[in-house]
Amino acid sequence: MIVKVLSENTTSSEKFESEHGLSLYIETGTHKVLFDTGSSDLFAKNAEKMGVDIASVDLAVISHGHYDHGGGLKTFLGINNRAKIYLNQMAFEPHYANRPGGVKAYIGLDESLLPNERFVFCSGRVVIDNELELFSGVKLKRLVPMGNADLFMKNRDAFVHDDFAHEQNLIISKDGKTLLIAGCAHSGVINIIDQFKIEKGCLPDYVIGGFHLYNRGTKQCEAPNVVDEIGNFLLKTCSKYYTCHCTGIESYNRLKTVMGESINYISTGDQISI
Repeated sequence: MIVKVLSENTTSSEKFESEHGLSLYIETGTHKVLFDTGSSDLFAKNAEKMGVDIASVDLAVISHGHYDHGGGLKTFLGINNRAKIYLNQMAFEPHYANRPGGVKAYIGLDESLLPNERFVFCSGRVVIDNELELFSGVKLKRLVPMGNADLFMKNRDAFVHDDFAHEQNLIISKDGKTLLIAGCAHSGVINIIDQFKIEKGCLPDYVIGGFHLYNRGTKQCEAPNVVDEIGNFLLKTCSKYYTCHCTGIESYNRLKTVMGESINYISTGDQISI
């Protein structure tokens, strides 16, 4: 299995541009999967540089209803005319974030893309085939990212705190190994792994995703003791972690201190072989 980072907040080389967002390309041998599209068309530009043919992708997944994960959807639909796109059934609901001066900025997906017969709206656990499945409905029980406090959805005309019911996670099973991919882990990476264990009866061998330990709006990192607690939990799972995007470099460095070789950071242009 090959994973290529098409878009992320940082870059591994001057050859590739970066942006606030995430987009991953995964080849399983059976599937060519696009997980998220970043904030813009940048994923497609970097894909071309990395030798990835976006037109040949046979399945796409959007992790949740924020622009930095689905902002390139229009570009994807224009390049690829065949792949189904799996989204949570609430992904297109309006989502907002606090901005300076008390402004609520729209950070949701482009509603003008609706309706589209290629969209597959999901909830709960969805088994796509013997390699791919999705799950959502993660309960926000413990160590929920503090940055969630600045994220909202609309209930009629009122802003209410986002419950992240629109967030879904991808499981890839191949050759006896399991890979869990999370977009931002707004539900809390520990809670997602707990739900994975409920769904699969085991722990993942590999985990890729942002852990949302940095609040971009306030430029604040998660408290060091919280990061340490998360790191110690993750270390005990004996899984291999690749993090990125909304984890934040400072929080990643702290996780690295706790977890050592069990965790690495991935940037735009990186490739992982699993």
